[in-house]
Amino acid sequence: MSLQKRTINFVFQIGLISLISAYGIASAETIAFTCVRSEGTYSEEYDLKIVLPDPKNPKAKAKVYLDERDLDQRDEQGYQEVKNVQVSKSTVSFLTDTYFESEVFDGVKYPPGTVVATTTIQRETGQLKRVETIKAGILAKTLGEGTKTYTEKCGPMISPAQ
Repeated sequence: MSLQKRTINFVFQIGLISLISAYGIASAETIAFTCVRSEGTYSEEYDLKIVLPDPKNPKAKAKVYLDERDLDQRDEQGYQEVKNVQVSKSTVSFLTDTYFESEVFDGVKYPPGTVVATTTIQRETGQLKRVETIKAGILAKTLGEGTKTYTEKCGPMISPAQ
């Protein structure tokens, strides 16, 4: 077989693989919201996107993005992991587990800390409710240790990018 024919076959195979891969990504459902967080006179708008796994890939997990930042993060300072995503006709919810290593800030040493948060969005009303439990660390010192509940308002995002 000539080099030209092998090159054409190779290009065709790569194109076919790309098409199949793109179809797999496109078949994963995306649910997206634009949300508003307000506290006192401060108000902030952000995008929240949940990408459900492709049902044909049993090892895939759902991904959650806040302003395009993947909430699954890990580095030398700790980690944040989306543990569970549930979607029903009326609600979307997810659980995050966050761990912070001990740190020194302004000469004060803070112990390691954790935050476990459950976020639930009522799809019909757009009400977002987040329940966070903070234990130890710099956040416990600045925000207070214990369980706190926050509510925000969300609406569906028009044409979210996949």
